[in-house]
Amino acid sequence: MQEFLQRAAGYDGRVSTPAPARAAHLVGSIPAPDAQGAMELALGELDVPLRSLPDGETGERYHWIVHIIEAFRRHPDLELASDGRWSDYEDVPRFRVRRGHRLSSATLDFGHVAAYQDSRPAFERMRAERGRAELAFQAGVPGDLDMALFTFGPLGILRHRAPFREATVREIAEIHRLGGDEVVFQIEVPAELVFVARAPRPLRGLAAGLLARGIARLARESPEGARFGIHLCLGDMNHRALTAMTDAGPVVALGNAIAAAWPQGRPFEFLHVPFAAAEVPPPTDPAWYAPLRLLRLSGGTRLIAGFVHEDQPLEVQRELRQVIERAWGAPVDIATSCGLGRRAPDRALAALQRTAELTRD
Repeated sequence: MQEFLQRAAGYDGRVSTPAPARAAHLVGSIPAPDAQGAMELALGELDVPLRSLPDGETGERYHWIVHIIEAFRRHPDLELASDGRWSDYEDVPRFRVRRGHRLSSATLDFGHVAAYQDSRPAFERMRAERGRAELAFQAGVPGDLDMALFTFGPLGILRHRAPFREATVREIAEIHRLGGDEVVFQIEVPAELVFVARAPRPLRGLAAGLLARGIARLARESPEGARFGIHLCLGDMNHRALTAMTDAGPVVALGNAIAAAWPQGRPFEFLHVPFAAAEVPPPTDPAWYAPLRLLRLSGGTRLIAGFVHEDQPLEVQRELRQVIERAWGAPVDIATSCGLGRRAPDRALAALQRTAELTRD
């Protein structure tokens, strides 16, 4: 029975060696007027170990990829197939390639390079002023499958994924050229986790393996030496999740499959997993977290537990941290389930303070 469970979870036989001490992790967006303000807020509240610092994804970037897809309304090779207002996961615009046109990666600019160039000076100032020389710049990068899916719908994954992959790799390569090993890329993949969570249990391992190969391909085609982490997500549109998990099994299956497919020469530094689901606090039943005992991350890949939630009492969250660490078998890094950009500023501040409290003791 144990052998069967390990195969279903994607266990590859390698021994995990998680980091021994806790640190906080910021997933990405922070409600602030600009990058300087976001970083000041984060470092002002997180007087705890922190390995990397995002720029807060402020302005039009607060809503993840919405601004990128909205810009496709002006793309010469694309046209609307159906419109949407982004009020929920069904009310989104869908595009198609214009008749007689072809979508090329050369015509896609997701803005990641420009955002990095704009934010890097503020990062340098904050790192120097706060004496946090250990911090890497964290660049959030949506996965190519997710970009194709949200742009074209399910058929886009098959027909148009390649240009999105090529454009994503090009922007990673340019940021790596500019920032070298002082940048860690956080690949953000909600669709893959949702697919695995919704797959029938007998097919979960197969689905995870197929999806993980696509995630790993982004790293494999990126420059050698580029540093990576993976942010698994259940969605946070308007601070609502797209689906829910019945236990931690889907993150274990997908996490193991990603670790097994990961290429050499591209450090896989962390796996962030969501235990809360947007506005819904994390479950408190220890049985929900039991599958974590089957999670196998190779090398020094850290597990980041996305369970921080300002609506759950602190004492409950402290107990839950112990439950998670007992199931995993080692300390975890501490985070919310997704970025803070979809929270009101006061709620985001409360989440930052809770992150610090749960990291500190």
